[in-house]
Amino acid sequence: MAKIGDIVRFLNSVGGGRIVKIEGNIAHVEDSDGFEVPVLLKECVVVDANPAATPAPKPKIPAGNVAAKPKAAPSQPAAPAEEAIDTSETDGGDRLNIVLGYEPAEIKHLNTTTFDVYLINDSNYYLFFTYMTRSDSAHGWTTRYAGIVEPNIQVLIDSMTNEVPAEIDRIAVQYIAFKQEREFDLKNPALVEYNFDATRLFKLHCFHDNPYFDTPVIAYDIVKDDRPQRQHTVDSGQLEKALKQKKAIDRKPVVKRQLKKSEKRNGDIIEVDLHIHELIDNTNGLSAADMLNLQIDEFRRVMDENLRKTGQRIVFIHGKGEGVLRNALMKELNHRYKGHRVQDASFQEYGYGATQVTI
Repeated sequence: MAKIGDIVRFLNSVGGGRIVKIEGNIAHVEDSDGFEVPVLLKECVVVDANPAATPAPKPKIPAGNVAAKPKAAPSQPAAPAEEAIDTSETDGGDRLNIVLGYEPAEIKHLNTTTFDVYLINDSNYYLFFTYMTRSDSAHGWTTRYAGIVEPNIQVLIDSMTNEVPAEIDRIAVQYIAFKQEREFDLKNPALVEYNFDATRLFKLHCFHDNPYFDTPVIAYDIVKDDRPQRQHTVDSGQLEKALKQKKAIDRKPVVKRQLKKSEKRNGDIIEVDLHIHELIDNTNGLSAADMLNLQIDEFRRVMDENLRKTGQRIVFIHGKGEGVLRNALMKELNHRYKGHRVQDASFQEYGYGATQVTI
């Protein structure tokens, strides 16, 4: 077992250095550049056991040849020289595909088994990544693994007893993709976060076959064909705060305004100007959300009045602006009023800021 002061290399990723601190099953390894990297203690292979207090300059740690499944650490203190990683590129590998998989050691005994967590890097890129977890009752995230993963490889990044999942409500992977010693296209760094339902780990029907595994797993797509998955998640703390703010707003007296007539006829076309100054005379005391709601209400009123008039053309003038009102109208037309023909209104008559709906 590695100890503080040992020089180690990483079993399943490139790098290594001197262990400067150990917290539980996490070793903090200081590399040759002075950076401190947290890594699972069992992923540290001892190269030099606790050298003298004034050691020789730190050696360059060679890249390890990582297999699809981890191998046991060698029993001898000094690791034998390893072959260079095969970094030949695969067809289609320039599109990132990253998967996080939870594999039970004994799928028939889910209540007592341990779970291994693997990161699959199905691409021609190296990944510098961090795998983190968080409990909703905690104040921050916990780093469970950080390191560099070679191209086209599967790496064990964590192991959990059946008690650990109960402490996890969210998981996140943060990554940077790059290549070594060759030109490459830049990929945007990203942070992908998922809600984590620990109860799924104890339900057999939640485990499914996956092309990257020999046995059924619970898998999360981190990146699929260069597209990070589910980057925007709901923070329960922020949601609670937003609900409290909404309740406070709901307790305020509702500000009502008398709507003006917004529509007029242009031949067989009904024109509806949704600019707020065309709907009300005074906007004092109204927030942007209040004004948007008034505009949507007027849109709904006109649509509801004409739903039975097949062929009726209605032009809603919303202006160009930042597109907030237009996007809100399109959402209404795609859900509440779907089935009608929608197009941009005549540019010559209305410019860019109008949408025509044909009932």
